[in-house]
Amino acid sequence: MAHGMVSAPQPEAVEAGALVLREGGNAVDAAIACALVQTAVDPQMCGIAGFGSMHLYLPEAGRHLVLDFHGRAPLAARPDMWQDRIERETEDGFGFVLEGQVNDLGYGAITSPMTLKAFDEALRRFGTRSLAELLKPAIHYADEGFLVRPHMSYFWNLVEGAGRVPHIERIRHFPEARRIYTDEDGNIRKTGAVLRNPDMAKTYRRIAEEGIGVFYEGAIAKSIAADMAANGGLLSVDDLAAVAVDETEPLWGTYRGLRVATNRPPGGGVMILEMLNILERFDLAAMGHNSPEYIATVSEAMKIATVDKDRDVGDPRFVDVPLGRLTSKEYAATRAAEIEHGDQCHVPRLGDGADIKDTTQVCAVDEGGNCVSLTHSLGMPSGVITPGLGFMYNGCMCVFDPRPGRTGSIAPGKSRFSAICPTIVFDRDRPALVIGAPGGTYITMGVLQGILNAVDFGMNAHEAVAAPRFCTTSDTIDITNRIPRFVEADLEAMGYPVRRSALSYHFAGVHAISIDQEGRWIGGADPGRDGMALAV
Repeated sequence: MAHGMVSAPQPEAVEAGALVLREGGNAVDAAIACALVQTAVDPQMCGIAGFGSMHLYLPEAGRHLVLDFHGRAPLAARPDMWQDRIERETEDGFGFVLEGQVNDLGYGAITSPMTLKAFDEALRRFGTRSLAELLKPAIHYADEGFLVRPHMSYFWNLVEGAGRVPHIERIRHFPEARRIYTDEDGNIRKTGAVLRNPDMAKTYRRIAEEGIGVFYEGAIAKSIAADMAANGGLLSVDDLAAVAVDETEPLWGTYRGLRVATNRPPGGGVMILEMLNILERFDLAAMGHNSPEYIATVSEAMKIATVDKDRDVGDPRFVDVPLGRLTSKEYAATRAAEIEHGDQCHVPRLGDGADIKDTTQVCAVDEGGNCVSLTHSLGMPSGVITPGLGFMYNGCMCVFDPRPGRTGSIAPGKSRFSAICPTIVFDRDRPALVIGAPGGTYITMGVLQGILNAVDFGMNAHEAVAAPRFCTTSDTIDITNRIPRFVEADLEAMGYPVRRSALSYHFAGVHAISIDQEGRWIGGADPGRDGMALAV
């Protein structure tokens, strides 16, 4: 039997994780080795100053848990500090466009950097390798360089619209980012160019040598705080010192006799369970995969879960999230009956907009049966790099609701909702599918379809993540270009507005590993990203 498998959107990162497995490390070691390389070779998708959620099923240790490390609003933040700057809400409800883009680009966009703390804690508790050892491949790529991949170039040049800052501005607005990511002529580096980041390598070496204390309380922390203070940022040494990882039990549900474990709020797992509960009431297989009836039915479940999320789901340390109701079969039956009756759910929005999708994913399994699904992110890049440190900070303040008194409103130390939902599907007590995705609010919709493809249509992980997807987080059904136009026409005849993407692979970047009855692994890496699945 092989040692294990890793699936992720970056080949360099997958290889780093796979080598750790080959050398005797476990799935936790492999996942974090992979994730650390991701911070070096995909530094706008994730970073040590980001956030995330790590789902760990560890039968050898008798543990099954989720490490939640969502970024928190700075302690100096106020609920009303931006209420007079609102221009519009994004169409899918994933953030607000404010005058001056103060929540989107720059020092005001930054929440507490959680990722490094989470990786270190996971390794100390459940790994067999040290953070210092697993930082070596990331240091190598930062020092020696890596090739700019097609999806990186696509991201840098993407214009989201609706008032959002063009992604290229996250690269060239501030001098430090411009110095690292543009060439001598000031042009963004092209696909195939070698990108080096010696400042990041230097920072990573210091962390390897001195431990994460230097980042959260020592010299690096002081550099971070000084940079924030000099540029109007709210993050302080007190915020850095207060960073802590939350351990939670998985949020459980069932679907067609299978057990589904996912993460709790402020993550998006509650949406996965709610949608599965609703869709369990329908014979999806009989409808046919991606038929008009299937897309309409699944879209209604997506819209219902989106409305419920917008109204009720946030940081449980600050708001009372009605998990019992949202995940109950009885509630799902009521909502399914509305779909059967032909009702179309309306998703209210304050204006128009678009989603930002700056996240990455790791799935890892090993020969001992350990499984890890890890989603980590910058939310969206703030564009800020402290001189000499090399890494970019998250921009997570953008998603907070600038209107006081709401579920997603700003509060000191509060985390905002995120759609990240690292999930494991069990056949009785045996893990059958390890799945997760980057993609903003598209994440839950992509993971949902991956699960439906596997369970209702019998697809393995490779097939499940490659099948054409759609996404409905507003009143409009968004479809990829591989969904036939005659299906689009039928949906429009049913009364749905439909929007076609030019992309053949879109709406999250789903990655998965399926495990069959004989314990064999089949990896799936979304063809729309640049990654792969690799067994060693």
